[in-house]
Amino acid sequence: MIAFKRDPGIRRQHGGPLLDRDTFVRPIAHRGLHDRNQGRLENTAPAFQAAIERGYGIECDLQPASDGTPMVFHDERLDRLMAATGFIDAHSPVMLARFRYKGLDEKILTFAQFLDLVAGRVPLLVEVKGKDPGVHTAFVARIAQAARAYQGPIALMSFNSAVVAALAERAPKIPRGAVVGGQQVLASLWAGKGSKREGTTISRTVGAGRAGLGFYAVDVKLVAAARKWMSLHAPDLLLFTWTVRTPRQRAAAARWADAPIFEGYEA
Repeated sequence: MIAFKRDPGIRRQHGGPLLDRDTFVRPIAHRGLHDRNQGRLENTAPAFQAAIERGYGIECDLQPASDGTPMVFHDERLDRLMAATGFIDAHSPVMLARFRYKGLDEKILTFAQFLDLVAGRVPLLVEVKGKDPGVHTAFVARIAQAARAYQGPIALMSFNSAVVAALAERAPKIPRGAVVGGQQVLASLWAGKGSKREGTTISRTVGAGRAGLGFYAVDVKLVAAARKWMSLHAPDLLLFTWTVRTPRQRAAAARWADAPIFEGYEA
């Protein structure tokens, strides 16, 4: 099992646990090391096992079942990947366990099953999807409970700042991060009443709700600007960048980020 620091002594002035660089600074396989041609679909056990065998970290996604049970799945709807239709949160965990991925005899993993599979062998970046915590209170609570009990390197993150805040309240010793993408920057530009200054926009977007954060995971198109902002305002935080696919994106990740969240190649 990897040695890691869950509650390191170094803290930012805003508080919150930081990630251990020796553990987390490595290529992170986006939704596992998936390759449809090899029968490894995203967020499935074969993709996670392939990442573990190569020593990559793993990024995965969580969506709620109807009772709030966290399920390892990216989309709100089942249609793209499953031999089933409809919203994932319209189904119970028992029903979801009956469904299979298209063309594979693989089922959607619960978060608990995923953690049992990884068993501390590689670091985990877990992105929490779903609606605001007030809508899916049980979902966030169960994620926090599982993360607190997990004996391995794990960090939680979300696009939704309310979710990050709820995780901080329920699992204060688990590192948590903000996921930042282009849509947020566009929203920030709109909020800035037409300002197109990159520095101002990134400061407004990346800096929003930064108290208690331990890291950022930023769209690769924004990684250079995010690094420049972080160098001034959050130099002790790790910066991950997603989703790294092309040679040009790999070069940008190598220059500006601490580690890439990648897919489509072997790092």
